[in-house]
Amino acid sequence: MARNTNAQRPARSVNDPKTGKFANAGAAAGGFVGAMGGSFVPPINVTVNNNKSAARANGTGRSDSLLPSPEFTSPAQVRNYCNTLRAAGVTLAIEVAMGAEILKGVLAAVPDPEGKAFGSRIRAAKVARKLNKASDDLKSAAKNAAAAYSTFQQQYEEEINRVRHRARKPQQPVMNWAQQ
Repeated sequence: MARNTNAQRPARSVNDPKTGKFANAGAAAGGFVGAMGGSFVPPINVTVNNNKSAARANGTGRSDSLLPSPEFTSPAQVRNYCNTLRAAGVTLAIEVAMGAEILKGVLAAVPDPEGKAFGSRIRAAKVARKLNKASDDLKSAAKNAAAAYSTFQQQYEEEINRVRHRARKPQQPVMNWAQQ
């Protein structure tokens, strides 16, 4: 009985649908990971809003600010100010943290002048640590803005409830289907 050896088998090409389907998948994945490993930079979106004309139309004149003008003549304005501050703090905290990581990666590539092992990474981490602290402070500002509105509601609950019943719409009469 003759055994089937490689010499007796017909040679199959890489493009053969039976065997070559995934032949280069490992090489392609390895090449992709290898290429991306040392140069991965996360995408950053920067949004610039031009509110100058809208601010002039509203009469606020505060076109260069991320926050609404501090006019606290109603609970809604207090809520709007605190919510806007919280949202801005969270957004800026995320962007600063991402910026810290990117800066850390860029500075780690700069060679250490004394030639110390991992010296460039240590110097980069020291610089990025300050930006991470700024990110933490922005998170804290966002948290405190939310807490400020919560405290406002607690401290002025009586005044808010005093006018709340006047602000409600009158109840519509309920249809009584049993009465015909």
